[in-house]
Parts: sequence; structure tokens; C-alpha cells
Amino acid sequence: MEVAKRKAASTYTTLLLIFLFLFLSFGPSQGQNAAGADAGKTKPAALADDETNLDNTAAEAKIGKPAKAAVVGAANKPAATEDGEADIDDKAAADIAAAKANNNPTTALVAVEDDKPAAAGKAAAAAGKAAAEAADEADGAAAGKAAAAATDDADGAVVKKAKPVKGAVVTTAAPATDVEVIPAPPPPPAELQVCNGVFLTYTLISREKEYPFVKNKSNQAYAFTSQATITNVGDEEVKGWRMYIGFQHREILVSMDGAVPIDAEDFPAAVGNGTTIAGNPMVDLKTAILTANDFTQMSVRVGMKGSQFGLGDGATPMPKTIKLINSGFKCPASSRRGSTMIVCCRKDPKAKALALKKTKYPARGKGDLTISYDVLQAYQTSYYAEVTIQNNHPLGRLDHWNLTWEWQRGEFIYSMKGAFARVKDPSECLYGPAGQYYRDFDFTQVANCEKRPIISDLPSERKDDEKVGKLPWCCRNGTVLSPVMDRNQARSMFQLQVFKIPPDNNRTALTPPMKWKIDGVINPHYKCGPPVRVDPAEYPDPSGLQAIHTAVASWHIVCNMTKPQPQKTRCCVSFSAFYNESAIPCNTCACGGCDGYQQCNAKAPPMLIPPDALLVPFVNRTAKMKAWAKMKHFKIPKRMPCGDNCPVSINWHVNSDYKTGWTARITLFNWERYAFDDWFTALQFHNNSFRDFDEVYSFNGTRIPGLRTVFLQGFKGLNYLVGLTNGSRIGDPHVPGKQQSVLSFKKKHSKKFNIRRDAFPTKVYFNGEECALPPTTPSNGSSRIKSSPISFLAVTIIAFLSFFAMTERLF
Repeated sequence: MEVAKRKAASTYTTLLLIFLFLFLSFGPSQGQNAAGADAGKTKPAALADDETNLDNTAAEAKIGKPAKAAVVGAANKPAATEDGEADIDDKAAADIAAAKANNNPTTALVAVEDDKPAAAGKAAAAAGKAAAEAADEADGAAAGKAAAAATDDADGAVVKKAKPVKGAVVTTAAPATDVEVIPAPPPPPAELQVCNGVFLTYTLISREKEYPFVKNKSNQAYAFTSQATITNVGDEEVKGWRMYIGFQHREILVSMDGAVPIDAEDFPAAVGNGTTIAGNPMVDLKTAILTANDFTQMSVRVGMKGSQFGLGDGATPMPKTIKLINSGFKCPASSRRGSTMIVCCRKDPKAKALALKKTKYPARGKGDLTISYDVLQAYQTSYYAEVTIQNNHPLGRLDHWNLTWEWQRGEFIYSMKGAFARVKDPSECLYGPAGQYYRDFDFTQVANCEKRPIISDLPSERKDDEKVGKLPWCCRNGTVLSPVMDRNQARSMFQLQVFKIPPDNNRTALTPPMKWKIDGVINPHYKCGPPVRVDPAEYPDPSGLQAIHTAVASWHIVCNMTKPQPQKTRCCVSFSAFYNESAIPCNTCACGGCDGYQQCNAKAPPMLIPPDALLVPFVNRTAKMKAWAKMKHFKIPKRMPCGDNCPVSINWHVNSDYKTGWTARITLFNWERYAFDDWFTALQFHNNSFRDFDEVYSFNGTRIPGLRTVFLQGFKGLNYLVGLTNGSRIGDPHVPGKQQSVLSFKKKHSKKFNIRRDAFPTKVYFNGEECALPPTTPSNGSSRIKSSPISFLAVTIIAFLSFFAMTERLF
């Protein structure tokens, strides 16, 4: 028994010694961990009371060294080290990383190094991993796994090296409730390594709810920032790159860096149907072979900011597609990875090489109407410029055009030739920055001082004026004809002298005006894009030698025709036919002007009218309309429909329909006081009707095959549509100016001719303006009579009884 007690005591003594050994070996580490944990519950001494440093304290808890090493995270603030040296600030580190990343746009994250070297071994890697895990557990503020180099106790210097992680999220310590955090751009994808062409990416960076906050998710606006990259990883240089971004969420771009949209208006620009961007200032992409892999010459990064609508919170709205639209390239469907879209566009082996002229800037764009802004002479404080308006569309036209733009740098127009400014007010110059700089300047002689001047063409009688005339293609009273009518009169030009103000006191400091808009009296609606820098315009040498001289600088503006919005057109069409006694006018308020009307109903459909009512103004048609409705047993509404209020109206009347063809009559009415000289109208038909067009008898007619359009204009001496005149007697309605002609069509290509479908135009233009059409075409007799089995049976019985009665009388 005693021996057993001694053995038990010996065993207890051995266990006690082992326990003491283990306690002495691991006790200090546990103490330090506990100290670090306690430190995580308190604020560092160097921080203010309202600041937190969760990442640092969490890192210290993992590492076991309080306030010795600092990790740069997404929400960190610098903390003082023991020897007084401050760690790298998060924002500064991010700025340095971004600056380094600019050398290689495909790199998502670049390591940031401090000025002082430090050991970076296993302990540093473990410290970085511990810091990332601790920050993740604390508030999710880490942007992935981070590797940080621990500092020694002597100087406390910090060196860190961060590695990107796919899907990493960058947040702040106290994120806003309405800000959606989008995953950061991933590292260069593997497709870049195998792409032999042009590699395109689009990344949605952030998305934030905008005011006003509405309940309808589809109408809620969100501010977004995004980035597109275009990298040439092929073996051929890409000249004048152009990228298409298929926006689809009613996006409105407000700014863009590194490129300009070439098919949209100036900012803010609505690009909900997609837009094409071109490089500015870097327009060409060189190859890695010729630049020794210099990404600054072979790649472009485009930053975008704007607004978009719909999809609600937490969504990631992306474009439909992205692609390179340069000739000779073929792009597959783009692929999406989270908030990033990628596509590799390669050379199309079947594409024919085009002999393109080598240009320094993007090629001049094509459009319905183009405007050139060419600087002819440049001085320190002023320059001379020339503006040329060129009409390219066969149905385009301008009458009494007004051109507006917006100066960007405080410029003002000192003098003009070939045009004039509508307002000549020197007050904006006198009391503005120009008056402070040009103290002894006589601003009463300045042509225009407005930031948004309105410029108009000179009348024809000023063409030979020595002071303001003597320019080619000027002084035509604002008329720019269609190139189908006269190619020489499809252009207009004027010159101006522009003065600048500091800091642009340099002859090379040239900034074109922005926000170009042009409009006419009854002409197409044009939508103009921003000015794009192009190669300088070339002119023949004035000395007569076989040489050319170029402009100092040139910009190109592209404008395209748009369909007028409802109630904003300026002409309307009425339909009538030989087989129906009534005429169908165009919709009420077709040309606007119905706001506040109490006597008529602007929403009521148009009523049928007798054809002779088309000859009188609409205000005098009410009595005829009511009488015709009573005669034909039409319903008369309590409030009569409003008039169309259109200055020009056109009646299309189907005259006849026979076996081998048909005829129609067109009548033009001018309800304005002024006349239209060199007018034209254009009629677009179904394909078979267009091909069957035969002859027009009182006008000059031309086919435009590409548009399926018949172009009509008056003969020489008869191309004048007079204005509205008074009646022959007092009290008579006004008489509109009128011209009329008959057109004949065959039925060679219309084997199944439908008069209601094929005998009426699908679109009608007057001087390039698309007119409003009636809601329907006149119905024929067969469509109004509907037979039924009962009525057919009744007619049969009556006929049989009548025949039987007649036979009874005979016998």
C-alpha cells in the first residue's frame, strides 16, 4: 500500500512538472494574444475618439504585436508606430497603385512599396493573412487576402504587397445605405493571352441611387461609373479605333475621359439605344511589337459617368454587347463575368483591305448634315475660323437656318462675314471676364458677346457686300437645298473672328464651341453630336500654284435627321378617294398649339369632312363638319375635335382604279403668310407601288430607289408656293397658296393590288420635314357591307316568292 502511494505521488509530481514546463513555454504568447484582444476593444492612442481602426487591431490580435505593423485596407486610417513614424495612408497607397497601374491598363492591382526596405518572409505573409481574416470577421472591410511585410521594432517602416482576388469587394468602414458596391475589376483574364486582335472590356465600377427616390423601380435613377478598355494585342496597328457599347437601360452619359461619343448629342447625352465612341486624344492603337509592349501606346482606358434607370437595388445593369466596329474586324458575342464584359475582335480573313488615307486624327464622319469648324489663322489672343454646313441627305433641307453653339472658355465673336448674330449686346463682355482683361477695348463694335449665340445666314442682296459678303456659298437667306435638287446649293458657309481670354493666351490654345444645334422653318429635326478633332482641312493655294495649304486645326460635327415627336411636326396629310365621299384629315393638334384650348377636344379623333372643306382654314370648317355629319348620320361629339394647326397641309386623293393601273392627285396648301421657293415633296410607297410609278404631269418627278421614294418639285418658274392671301370679299375665309399635280401608276408588279394598302403613301415629306399621316385610309364600299346567312336566306325567299307570284299571274 505504501509503495502504491509512493508511485502515485511520483506520477503526480511528474505531471505537475510537465504542466509547469508547458505553462512556462506558452504563457507569454497567450498573454500577448490576450493583450492584443484587449487592445482590439479599445481605440489606438493616435486616433480620435470618433475613428476606428478595426483592421489594425484585428491584425495585432492575429500577429501578437500591438501597434507594430499596419495593414493598408479599404477603410484604414494611419496609426502612429512606437517610434513616431506613420504608416502609409490608405488613400495615398491607392493613388500610387493607380499611377503604377496606368502603365499597364490590364493590371487590376499593383503592389505599393514604401521608401524603406523591410524583410518580407513567412512572418510577413502570415501577418497579412491574419489581418485580412480579422478585418473580414470585424466588418467585411477587407478587399480580399492581403500580404503585408511586418516591420522591425527599430524603425516601424511598412512595406506591403497586395494580390488581387477575383470578386473582391471594396467598402468603407461606414458605407452609405444607398450606395451599391460593385466588385472590383478582376485581374487580366486568360482570354487576353490567347487574343490575337483587339481585346475589349467594359466594367461597371459603382452604382448609387439618385434623387428623387420613387416607388416605381423602373423610373428610379441610379448614378453609375464604368470603365472600358481597348487593347491592341494583334500584329497590326489599329487606325481610328471605334467601339460600340450597347447600352439598354436608358443611360445618360454626363462625362467621358479618353474618348468621345460620335453619334450622340453633347453631354448630357441620352445613349439608351447604344453609342459609338472614338478615341480622343489617342485615336490609334499601336502594336506591342513596335512599342516593346508599351501599354500606354497600345491600350486606351475610357472612364464614364452617367445615370441609368430601373432594375432596382442590388442589380448589375450591363450593356447588351460591346464590339469594335472598325472595318476589317469581326467580333463574336461578348461574354460576361460578374460586372465585367469581355470580347476579342480579330481580323476578318474575308474582309477586303481598303486603301485608307493615313490620318493623324479620326476620319471625318458621315451623316445627313455635317458641319466643319476650321481655324484659318491663329494669334495669341484671337483666331479666324470658317464654318461650313454641308447637306448630304437627298430628303434633307434647311430654310432660314439658325445655328447655335456654346463657348467653353469665355470666347466672344468680334466680327463676321457671310452671316450675322441675332443679338448684338456688349453688356456680357463689359461686365464679364472679357471686360476685365480687355480694359481699353471698344465692345460696342463686337458682333456678339453671348455664351450661346444665334447665327443666321445673310439675305441674297448682301452677297456682293465688301464688308460682310464676298464669300462662296453664303448669303442665300438660310436656304440649303437637297443634293438631288442642286448639289451646288447644298452648302452654306461663313467666317468669324474669335477673341479669347486668359489662360488661353497662346496661339495653339484652341477650343471649339460645343452643343451645336441647327434648325430651319419647316425642315427636318437634326440631332448633332460633339465636335471631333480631324485632320486639318485642305485648300488650293491662293497664288494659283499647284500646291495646297491646310488649316491650323479642324473639327467635324455630324448631325442626323430624327423623326419629329407627336404634335411637333410642321405639316400634315389628309387622305381621300373616289370610292368614298368623305376625306380623312390628319390627327387633331398634329402640329401642336392646342394647350389650354377650352372650345375643342385635343384628344378626340378627327371627324370625316367633305373634300371641299380642305380648301378653308380649320377654324371655318366646324359648320361644314357638323352639316356633313348630320347628312351622313355620323356621331357628333359634344366637344368638337381641335384643328391640326399645321402651316403646310397635303391632300392625297386616289382618282381612279382600272385593270392595268391607277391614278392619284396631290395638292399642296400653304397656310403661312410667307412663300416657299424651291419647294419639294417626297412620297414613300410600298415596294411594288414604287416600282409601278409611271409619270407625274405638272411637277418634276425623280425616283430615289434606295428610299423607295418619289421626289417631286416644281418646274423652273413654277417652283414657288405662295403664301396665305385674303378672300375676294370681306368676310370670306383666307385662301391658301396651292399647287397640284396628277400621278399615274401601273400594276405590272402589283398582281394582288389592294387599293387601301397600295394606293396610299407610307411616308410624306415636305422640304425634308416628315408630315403627320391620318390614322387610317378611306374604306371602300365592299368593306362596309357585311353579308350574313340570315340576310342571304331572306333575300332568296323573297326572290323565290316574287318569281312564283309573277308566274301565277302569267298562268
